[in-house]
Amino acid sequence: MQHPEGQVLSVDVSAEPAQAVVEVSAAFNCARCASGKGCGAGLVAGNAGPRRIEALVDRHLDLRVGDRVQLELAADQALRGAALVYGLPLCGALAGAALAWGLGAGDAFAALAATAGVLAGLALGRRRLRREECLRRFTPLVTSRLDAG
Repeated sequence: MQHPEGQVLSVDVSAEPAQAVVEVSAAFNCARCASGKGCGAGLVAGNAGPRRIEALVDRHLDLRVGDRVQLELAADQALRGAALVYGLPLCGALAGAALAWGLGAGDAFAALAATAGVLAGLALGRRRLRREECLRRFTPLVTSRLDAG
């Protein structure tokens, strides 16, 4: 996966740690995603044009409005995010199918129960991702300045 790039719209150095608002393109830059062989994140996220996101700023960077920067999410946080986004729907599907099996229901009911489990997992994941403490955990970091604005 390629680290996204964006343009700094504002910088707040008085915050601890420093923060910046960065505009990034929502288009996927990953070659695997562009060829339809990626992780499938585009199926849920879509391509809604540029997005403004808040990012933390690495201490040693001196950023100004207009600078092009590279963003990064810590590897452990990317893994936790993937587990939340993909793992909850998968667990929901398995729980729904197991419930149908336990009730001795047929294949059609098992498919419906698994689908309901996927939808419940998606809803739970979205709900958890909207909580403030969860959003703070998945805040990207501006790691480098690519060029001055």
